[in-house]
Amino acid sequence: MADSEENNALFPIFILSIIALPLVPYTILKLFRAASKKAKSIHCGCSDCARTGKYQKSVFKRVGNISTCGNFTLVLLWVIVGILVYYIKNMSRENQVFEPFSILGLEPGALDSEIKKAYRRLSIQYHPDKNPDPAAHKYFIESISKAYQALTDPISRENFEKYGHPDGRQGFQMGIALPQFLLNIDGSSGGLLLLWIVGICILLPLVMAVVYLSRSSKYTGNHVKNDTLAAYFHLVKPSLAPSKVMEVFVKAAEFLEIPVRRSDDEPLHKLFMTVRSELSIDLKNIKKEQAKFWKQHPALVKTELLIQAHLTRETASLSPDLERDCKRMLEFAPRLLEELIKMAIIPRTSKGHGWLRPAIGVVELSQCIVQAVPLSARKAAGGSAEGAPFLQLPHFDDDIIKKISRKKVRTFQDFQEMPIQERAELLSEVADLSPPQLLDIEKVMELIPSLTVEVSCETEGEEGIQEGDVVTVKAWVTLKRPNRLIGALPHAPRFPFHKEESYWIFLADPTSNAVWFFQKISFMDEAGAVSAASNAIDERMESLGASPKEKTAAIKEAVEKVKSGSRLAMGKFMATAEGSYNLTCHVLCDSWIGCDQKTTLKMKVVRRTRAGTRGGQVSEHAEDENEEEDEIEEEEDEDIESEYSDDEEPKKSNVNGKSGKKGKEASSETSDSDEE
Repeated sequence: MADSEENNALFPIFILSIIALPLVPYTILKLFRAASKKAKSIHCGCSDCARTGKYQKSVFKRVGNISTCGNFTLVLLWVIVGILVYYIKNMSRENQVFEPFSILGLEPGALDSEIKKAYRRLSIQYHPDKNPDPAAHKYFIESISKAYQALTDPISRENFEKYGHPDGRQGFQMGIALPQFLLNIDGSSGGLLLLWIVGICILLPLVMAVVYLSRSSKYTGNHVKNDTLAAYFHLVKPSLAPSKVMEVFVKAAEFLEIPVRRSDDEPLHKLFMTVRSELSIDLKNIKKEQAKFWKQHPALVKTELLIQAHLTRETASLSPDLERDCKRMLEFAPRLLEELIKMAIIPRTSKGHGWLRPAIGVVELSQCIVQAVPLSARKAAGGSAEGAPFLQLPHFDDDIIKKISRKKVRTFQDFQEMPIQERAELLSEVADLSPPQLLDIEKVMELIPSLTVEVSCETEGEEGIQEGDVVTVKAWVTLKRPNRLIGALPHAPRFPFHKEESYWIFLADPTSNAVWFFQKISFMDEAGAVSAASNAIDERMESLGASPKEKTAAIKEAVEKVKSGSRLAMGKFMATAEGSYNLTCHVLCDSWIGCDQKTTLKMKVVRRTRAGTRGGQVSEHAEDENEEEDEIEEEEDEDIESEYSDDEEPKKSNVNGKSGKKGKEASSETSDSDEE
């Protein structure tokens, strides 16, 4: 074993290695992520977005604020690494390998006369009789005299020239890079060595594993608490109106952790008077409704008021503490809204379908939160949301929208289709906007996407769709912008965080409020979209038994479509009962208002007649069971609908009446076919 002094000297090197092994890759990964975020920061560049400071150019600024716990730990570890490097560097100077030739200032293989001459020269300089300095005395005794004796003795010199050491060949040495006091096994420090080994090798990994598992058990993969998912699952109903989605959204467990201070009472009451028209309360009975509102959990009250303050753009009047809490809520919002959408569209019914109406309501709420537009603005034109898209443009307000509507520009689509020069003249005349303000508006108008969708449903390898078939959905969603960009960040100056555009595609039956197929689409990651489209087309062509040439051509065509701004959404669902279905394919953006698209798709399901089935006959018992299940589902829907506002009941009754007529017509058609 090596000497204890050597082991003690190696201990800082051991600690440096342990720290540097995970620290260097983690730092490189963090800088790489920051650089990749910089590459994705394609935004409008208007003056409103520039004032927010969200789009920083420096990579190091994108790493984040140094006051965060993770970054502070990272900087502290790098400081420790710097101290260890400095200490090891100085220690290596003190513990240099004994080199007699270099000490005497000679080249290896020098003659005896040269050695004696160099020794006499150094003796004049460092001998105690010539130099009274204690350091010179120490250097003369420990280095110069020792080097001279090693080179003048024939055996020592021969050993040094052959083996690099005056004492001859040295054996292989091993040591433990621990401090000397821990290696004194005979003394009381033997227990310290045992504690060191147990603590580093057993206790530390165990504690880290326990902490990780305890934290991960509370959260999902999207960093949302399991309690939040459970609450959303039970609160989402099939008839959940868009105006009621906010009440479900604020029930997240993350919002309950935000502190409620006594100093917040007065500002929150003032905020309530400002945003009470946006709350789901009856203003005719304001005293009773107000008392009922304040009886809720204080955290829920605070959350809803702060979210409404953001939607109505009243955050400037908040106190610093409330403004900080509102910013924290908005940080949680994108993840919570995504999970809320999933809770609405996951299979709920006996046929494995989700619910369309709450899913659309959640996406509309996401649009309003990102653009800071009140929910009431979506109802400004009889629920057609014609006023809301204008509010996402810079320098626009309600007065400008009213003035524009008087000039026969009543829809946002009309405003988009106007020539640039005519649009600038209109805004200059109506709103008296300056040229820089007009330039900001045009920059945002060039960034607003327009969507088109092509969707088809078919049974692979078969003609037509029969009951129980696995139906393949294939949808191409194409995005175009006036500035010809594909992936970009939305114009959202009032949303304090980076928010990438996300699109949801729903294939649904509006009559039954059932989502048959859904998928999330992103236009930011082109490489991932190319890979996903290639794999999907490859699997489809392989299942159809296509030749390699046909498969290659289909994949090449799909890749070209993706690079030109299209995304492929493919999935499968089980064909339901016999009948004709008028499906609707919705493509919704969670960040922009007014760019959503939908298209209709007719699908006919016929009675099963293929081999290996029930021979095209459906037993009367099965039909009776299906009718009983439909009756039970209708009763449940009626019970759920009664829990919500009365203003939606006439619409529902009309829909039910239409569906009843359709059901009678369908039954008459089937009876005629049976008679034939």
